[in-house]
Amino acid sequence: MSGPLVVLVGPMGVGKSTVGRLLAERLGVSYRDTDDDIVADQGRTIAEIFVDDGESAFRAIEKRAVRRALAEHDGVLALGGGAILDAGTRALLAGQRVAYLSMDVEEAVKRTGLNTARPLLTVNPHERWRQLAEARRHLYEEVATAVVPTDGQTPGGVAQAVLETLELQQA
Repeated sequence: MSGPLVVLVGPMGVGKSTVGRLLAERLGVSYRDTDDDIVADQGRTIAEIFVDDGESAFRAIEKRAVRRALAEHDGVLALGGGAILDAGTRALLAGQRVAYLSMDVEEAVKRTGLNTARPLLTVNPHERWRQLAEARRHLYEEVATAVVPTDGQTPGGVAQAVLETLELQQA
C-alpha cells in the first residue's frame, strides 16, 4: 500500500493532531497535518482564509493539500475536519488505513471549550459543532477502516486503541 501508514479523520477538536503525534512517535515515523501544510503554504491562518476568501476557496486549497500529502507522506497524516466533504478526497482515501476519531459534543466542549478561533464555530459553537459532526458522520464512517471513540480517553489511550484496531506494530 502506498501513501501514509495511517490517516486520521474526525471532527475539529477530536484530538487528531495530538493523537497523530503520539502515533508517529510510537510507530517511529513522521507526522504531518494538512491544516499545518495549508497555513505554511498560504502564510495565514485557516480562520483568515475563511474570512478573506470564504469557505469554498478554503476547501479548494484543502483539497490540493490533502492530495499532495497523500501522495508524498508515508507516516501518520491528520486531515482537517472538513476534508472528507470532497468526493475526490474520499475516493483517494479508499484503500488507505483510515482511523475515524469520534467524539460527542459534551466531550468536545470539555476539550476545546469550542472556542471561536475555529472559523465554523463563531455563532452558537455547541450547536454548530453538533450539526457539523452529525452532518459529516456518515462521510467519516464511509472512509474509515476503523472507528475509534475518544470520549473519556487520554490521547495516549486513543493512540493505543488506533494501534490495536489497525493492527500496527510499534517501533
